[in-house]
Amino acid sequence: MAEVGYQQTQLASWTTLAAQAEETNPDLQWPKSLDIYDRMRREDAQIGSVLRAVTLPIRSADWQIDPSGARDEVVDLVASDLGLQVKGRPPVAPLRTKGHFSWAEHLRLALLELPYGHSFFEQVYRPEGNRAHLAKLAWRPPRTIASVDVAADGGLIAIKQHGTTGPDITIPVDRLVAYVNEREGGNWLGMSLLRNAYKNWLLKDRMLRAQALTIERNGLGVPVYTGAPLPAIATLSLDEARTHQESESAAGLAIAKGFRAGDAAGASIPNGASLELKGVTGDLPDTDKPIRYHDEQIARAVLAHFLNLGTETGSWALGTTFADFFTGSLNAVAMHIQDVTQQHVVEDLVDLNWGTSEPAPRLVFEPIGAKLPATAEAIKALIDARAIEPDAELEAYLRTAYRLPVKDDTTSRGFAAPAITKGT
Repeated sequence: MAEVGYQQTQLASWTTLAAQAEETNPDLQWPKSLDIYDRMRREDAQIGSVLRAVTLPIRSADWQIDPSGARDEVVDLVASDLGLQVKGRPPVAPLRTKGHFSWAEHLRLALLELPYGHSFFEQVYRPEGNRAHLAKLAWRPPRTIASVDVAADGGLIAIKQHGTTGPDITIPVDRLVAYVNEREGGNWLGMSLLRNAYKNWLLKDRMLRAQALTIERNGLGVPVYTGAPLPAIATLSLDEARTHQESESAAGLAIAKGFRAGDAAGASIPNGASLELKGVTGDLPDTDKPIRYHDEQIARAVLAHFLNLGTETGSWALGTTFADFFTGSLNAVAMHIQDVTQQHVVEDLVDLNWGTSEPAPRLVFEPIGAKLPATAEAIKALIDARAIEPDAELEAYLRTAYRLPVKDDTTSRGFAAPAITKGT
């Protein structure tokens, strides 16, 4: 019944981890890759836009706890500890949020698996009454991780953090929640979402620097100084003539190097000398097109083609088609977050309090792009079709959605909804 083959060698080292990741670029081998991906996401506008386009819809999605046949006591504890609403129940505002687990903050940090490839959390519980409650999911930043211990079958054993004053700190797998992007085999470092865009980012970065240097060097022109001719003195010796030329050349070079544009700019030169600002002859290389091309490829790496629409790469008429592919990819990422949290947060919490035989509720989210706008026409059509009935909660929701004042029964004029004729 045991496995014969393996996915991961037993020697845990940076070299082994880099080999498991099958990364051929030395600059992108862990842990050096962390600096590169940080530069990409912090310094490049297109990279920042791409990451926000991927993460913000997932963070703003409606996440809930679905009872799925679990007992009310179990559902209430899980929903309360995660700070989420229960699907099918009226929304309940939490009494307090300070010092409690924040699902929004946890989701933000979990999605850092996309730029880094992995995001690890340590489970921390607190006793309350006769139950264990989730106190926090403590993030363990990628820069603090010293090594990842992996079993031969590819399963995670533990991670080790760099010790601050002593030896490395080991966190076993039963206390971990590991979000790993595109994990293959025993590679628990994952693959960054930005890996496919690295080449385009690097070339674009070089072109931007060259473009700035071109403007800086050639925008004003290059100062060129021509020295004054030798004095017409017949008795001037050869050494004196050479000394004069060297002095004139040094003074002219100092003037040219120190020349700057400005209100007080100017230069004083001897009679017969000249100072000119010479520009580049011919056409300068056009760097705008390749920079725009690399921006397109960076967006294409995450299926975010729509970020380039409306510039010079198509019209907004294509937006719907591209958006369908993109929202599909977002839902896939959200489902990955859902599966990991369900297995290692929700079910661990239920197992800790009631055992492994207790049915657990499920973490669910409303699919991105599936929400229909609650327009007045849509509400009227649903009421006319008797799919829903107007009640106090629906009226309160519509007043809030359309920013209408709260209903005041003391000034009500007795408005009656139109009667629905039977059979219509």
